[in-house]
Amino acid sequence: MEIFEFDGQKYKQSSKHQKEWGKELISQLALKGDETILDLGCGDGILTEQLSSFVPNGKVIGIDASTGMIETAKEIKKINLEFIQMDINNLSFADKFDIIFSNAALHWIKDHNKLLRKAYKALKTNGVILWDFGASGNCSNFFEVVQNKIKDERYTQNFENFEWPWYMPSLSEYENLVSSIGFSDTSISEINRDRFFSDSSEMIKWIDQPSIVPFLQYLPDDLKNTFRQEVVEEMIKKTQQKDGSCFETFRRIRVYAVK
Repeated sequence: MEIFEFDGQKYKQSSKHQKEWGKELISQLALKGDETILDLGCGDGILTEQLSSFVPNGKVIGIDASTGMIETAKEIKKINLEFIQMDINNLSFADKFDIIFSNAALHWIKDHNKLLRKAYKALKTNGVILWDFGASGNCSNFFEVVQNKIKDERYTQNFENFEWPWYMPSLSEYENLVSSIGFSDTSISEINRDRFFSDSSEMIKWIDQPSIVPFLQYLPDDLKNTFRQEVVEEMIKKTQQKDGSCFETFRRIRVYAVK
């Protein structure tokens, strides 16, 4: 399973909409203050820290496979907060967490049958998962641009062994998947979060961290900048509105389930 390396400091500056969604997701939790929480794909740790502030008598663990993300997250120091570099695919907890939380991360995990089973095992009885991640129809403009670009004759030989890095299911597909796990109660919904980046520079930051990362690592150094620049230019051309803002589709699957 491929692990992608991200720049945690740049992500912190480019992830405004992920933070907005995450804050809203946290608000869905009814917390007593003593829960043990696992944050899957904690990134720069900003949302993990917010979770820890709601459970002063509990514990929050944030995990991420990226060294750059974890190094950035570990700059946050709180007594009830811990960050561990760990691939989500390798979860091995049992009966440990009241809540497994994840925002804008799990579309990077390809095998959700395995993920759901490991998460179920990691929960205490009556524990809950609350996840929000990319759904079918997400980032349709970027995906079209980058899929065309990797077919370009200048680049295509570099992508012979490339695997699409994301899993973004339809609502019905994910409902079927969750129904096979054994949760006592589930609620799964699809959310439209289509948005306008305020200007092209805001969209470019999002392209750079994290969207284009999986593609650049397949290219030799002498092609990375050209590939990136062409993707950026084509995205601006494709998405920029008359007022200068740039439109992209953001579709989410939200999962709430009780063990």
